[in-house]
Amino acid sequence: MSTLALRIRRKLLRTVTASAAVASLAFSLAACGGDSGAATRSGGESDGTVTVGALSNGAAKETELKVSEVKSISAGLPEKIARSGRLVVGVGALPAGFPPLSFVGDDQKTLTGAEPDLARLVGAVLGLEVEVKNSTWENMFVGVDSGKVDVAFSNVTDTEERKRKYEFASYRQDNLAFEVPKKSTWNFNGDPRNLAGRTVAVSSGTNQERILLDWKAKLAKEGKPLTVKYYQDLNATFLALASGRIDTYFGPNPALAYHVAQTAKTPNPTRNAGKFSGAGESLQGLIAATAKKGSGLAEPIAAAINHLIKNGQYAKWLAAWNLANEAVPASRVNPPGLPLSQS
Repeated sequence: MSTLALRIRRKLLRTVTASAAVASLAFSLAACGGDSGAATRSGGESDGTVTVGALSNGAAKETELKVSEVKSISAGLPEKIARSGRLVVGVGALPAGFPPLSFVGDDQKTLTGAEPDLARLVGAVLGLEVEVKNSTWENMFVGVDSGKVDVAFSNVTDTEERKRKYEFASYRQDNLAFEVPKKSTWNFNGDPRNLAGRTVAVSSGTNQERILLDWKAKLAKEGKPLTVKYYQDLNATFLALASGRIDTYFGPNPALAYHVAQTAKTPNPTRNAGKFSGAGESLQGLIAATAKKGSGLAEPIAAAINHLIKNGQYAKWLAAWNLANEAVPASRVNPPGLPLSQS
């Protein structure tokens, strides 16, 4: 397996993972599968500045944030990590990136994305140099299990099953969303009945398909139609959306946020028409930093995220990546996760 070792100079402050076709969201990354070294950088500059949204292919607004070490929080770090002065962060974005969360930037080599940016912000609060290791999704967890990776920032959903092996510090809502043409007046209000009479595209074999088909069955019992459409790829899906053959596309909220940003200045702009928890109606799903159970990392990472929330950098980070609708009021250690029955 080849190694992608990216050292990013201080003044650039660009970090994170894997590449994708821009408007199409085809998520094609120029890298081969397996483990790949990523970018080693300090959590912040000597002047306490961390830049987020760099080299983003237009997916984010580059924003400089002032973030410095908070001694009262870094004092809670496990001794081994405090002594090393380094936080090794795992990202599972090979072989295909997932913009805007992790992907190769517009220089075709630099790892960027919302997830590595947050890792660097957390590292700055903790006074740690951040090293991002990019790998396949499976190998990311192997890295955490083996101790080669301290913590994963990679769109990991908090589940009760995963709590058997890992500890969590939540930082984003886990949401699905509906994308519509910008000119459309329809919005999803959280009630499946709102979808009656609509034609909705969804990707086969996904969590959102399971939810949508369940809604379709419930609406059918009430005599209300819901048409579900499948397309070969996202290019075809978005072409159908632009031409009016479907009313909306139902997919992961971050992916939609990226595509909305990419279409903003095109003849067929789109918008987000409403979100729905990836965990279903009864539980708000959460994305969390994921460390080995008993590592002692979840507490200081949650404290660092809460510091960022309190001081406004967290909101600016989300806004830069067009993900403000996934904000959480606070980071929580091991909050209720997706039940075992749904994992």
